[in-house]
Amino acid sequence: MRFKTADIDTYLQSKDYVDTAVIPLVESTWAADAKTVAQAVEFTQALTDEMERQFKGRIMQFPLFGYAKSENREQVVERLMLWQKDLKENGFKHIFLVTADANWKQLENELSHMTLLFVPALPLEYIEQKNRKKVMDGQLQQLLPIITAVWQEKV
Repeated sequence: MRFKTADIDTYLQSKDYVDTAVIPLVESTWAADAKTVAQAVEFTQALTDEMERQFKGRIMQFPLFGYAKSENREQVVERLMLWQKDLKENGFKHIFLVTADANWKQLENELSHMTLLFVPALPLEYIEQKNRKKVMDGQLQQLLPIITAVWQEKV
């Protein structure tokens, strides 16, 4: 389910089964590397869209969690921890953070009770639209062992 009006209605009827939040973490910048950052945002959004499609009924895909490249990472983590607290208090047992920004790997230990899924971005602009789903499926297959392991842990 996505964070959309129609899906929220469905969520409210079946929230006992939707125990997983997926939050795409995306950086923004207008610096010289803006195109690379935009590719990472596009890739992250496409990957989380595919996760939502494959796990519909189990996950809620939240809006992009954006942060400026120049923003203090500790403050970004603090904001993210507020999301985590709110989600946990409202019944989400598992929180997956999906990003193509490798800088998050350095902060992974600070993300208590959340699972970081780092996947290096593929430049989707060079992949024909008809092949994108296959590419995203391949990327998601690499994450499946991590996702299922988290789901199988005792909370």
